Amino acid sequence: MKNSLLAFTKNITVTEDDLDELNHVNNVRYIDWVNSVAKSHWLENAPKSITDKYFWILLSHTIDYKKPAFLNDELILKTYVRDIKGVTCIRIVEILNAKTNTLLAKSETKWCFMASKTFRPARITEDILKLFP
Repeated sequence: MKNSLLAFTKNITVTEDDLDELNHVNNVRYIDWVNSVAKSHWLENAPKSITDKYFWILLSHTIDYKKPAFLNDELILKTYVRDIKGVTCIRIVEILNAKTNTLLAKSETKWCFMASKTFRPARITEDILKLFP
């Protein structure tokens, strides 16, 4: 189990484009943010020599919506990787209201590590493991 205290975070502000007809953040937008913070975490930690050779594909995705977010809310997207095994890993993403630290949504995604050259699953090596303490 990985330590969530070592999480990668990204701050965002809710815009009009994020809202649905009920004037709160559209559920689909949360999914976009989950993918965005996962990609940012990967690109922040992995050098170009690795990102040129490997990429991740999403295998499964669950998200629990706890509370709504509204226009101009400042949010924290917090993510960390856990349960790395073979060619897959589980990533957790928590979306929090930055002002109140209230959990708005929590996602668990399963990713498969892929080789760019072959488009086939690749074993997650020690070098890759070290990118996600």
